[in-house]
Amino acid sequence: MIGNLVSIKFQRLKYVVSDLISTMFGFVIFNIVRYSILGISGSQIPLIDYLCTPILVIEQIFVPLIVLCVFWLSGYYNHPFDKSRLDELSTTILSSIFNTIWIYLALLINDQIYGHAKGYELVIVLFLCLFTFTYICRLLITMHATKHFADMRWGFNTIMVGDSDNAMRTADRLLKSQKKLGYNIIAHIPIEGEKSSALPHTTIDRKKLENMCRSGHVDQIILDMESPSEDKLLKMLYTLLPLNVPIRLAPTSISLLSNKIRLNDVYAEPFVDITSPAVTEFTKNLKRTIDVTVSALALLMLMPVMAVFAIAVKRSSPGPVFYSQERVGIHQKIFKIYKFRSMREDAESTGPQLSDDNDPRVTPIGHIMRKYRIDELPQFWNILKGDMSLVGPRPEREYYIRQLVAIIPYYTLLHQVRPGLTSWGMVKYGYARTVDEMVKRAQFDIIYLSNMSISMDVKIMLHTINTVISGKGV
Repeated sequence: MIGNLVSIKFQRLKYVVSDLISTMFGFVIFNIVRYSILGISGSQIPLIDYLCTPILVIEQIFVPLIVLCVFWLSGYYNHPFDKSRLDELSTTILSSIFNTIWIYLALLINDQIYGHAKGYELVIVLFLCLFTFTYICRLLITMHATKHFADMRWGFNTIMVGDSDNAMRTADRLLKSQKKLGYNIIAHIPIEGEKSSALPHTTIDRKKLENMCRSGHVDQIILDMESPSEDKLLKMLYTLLPLNVPIRLAPTSISLLSNKIRLNDVYAEPFVDITSPAVTEFTKNLKRTIDVTVSALALLMLMPVMAVFAIAVKRSSPGPVFYSQERVGIHQKIFKIYKFRSMREDAESTGPQLSDDNDPRVTPIGHIMRKYRIDELPQFWNILKGDMSLVGPRPEREYYIRQLVAIIPYYTLLHQVRPGLTSWGMVKYGYARTVDEMVKRAQFDIIYLSNMSISMDVKIMLHTINTVISGKGV
């Protein structure tokens, strides 16, 4: 049964190794055909000598590795057990086209001296070599997995949350379609206040569910409520998100959570994945790549500036240079956020407090740093580590999140993504000085969640840079 991290990693490894070998083989075949198309054989250079020339040996080593990076960026490896045949084909075609373009521009454009016709032939042959071998190998691995699901040798260990009539009908449909979809319902959890229909599975409690998720025995949770209200759904989600397991909303439970439903398979149940935003895997990987690249460059380039302010903070008041605080991140994971200390060391000796423009706890150098948001610079380290992103909802403390969820239960949805160094809420509203202001700011972040894209992130970053330069950070 699929039900632990090792099996998922092993399936992903099979695709990676297959892509690497097929790309290496395809590139060798391409160079053999290239040898023929360019007429190099007429110059009496033996084929083996041509293939062993230093430049081609270097290409043979590095081209497959870069091609593999493109395959990763496409998002193909993100979900090794959740693949649509059509998506697999389209993703492989698009990745092969992109790889063909960069290889041609980087390595083959000089071959144009042999004529444009030969150049076109090279491009076509290169694409066919990259696509054909890769797709055939991928298809074989996918078909092997599909057969194992069809034979019920593999299955997704699934927990049903809810045991009402709705949940019973959903479970019945899944069991009848098990040979196609691979659902393996291993237990269910009753929901307080709902009439039980005595599902034919083991009943477990929340503590048992936590232990099963922690040990890797649960692949997904299906939430199916009898009479779902939006508030009830969101509060239920708030308790399930920390389990860090995909949570799917049954089609009988319709709410704003159903926004931007995406179907991979028209034969499958139209479950809504409510643990990740409705963006493509390519967008997720590209966003993370941008985060790592920009944060690494920022830390290197801003090191002199950060050193100056570190000295200024140390001299301005007693206490450490950096200030760390626990915040709640993606899937409610607790992490430590880092800032330059802009307040007195005893600023929260009486408990959590929000700040305002004339806060007496802020040090003189702190006023300057907050005005230009320089105190936030150490958070590039949080981004590099993966705790945060450049753009995303601002992370809050658990103390305030409990208050926000009680007022606006949809705040729970913000934990689908990594929190950000900046956000649309920060751009449109700025720092929040009260819980009511935090509620208003969260409304902008919820809208961002429904419109996530790289172009949106770029716009928010440009607005943030303007805010920093103009000194409107407070």
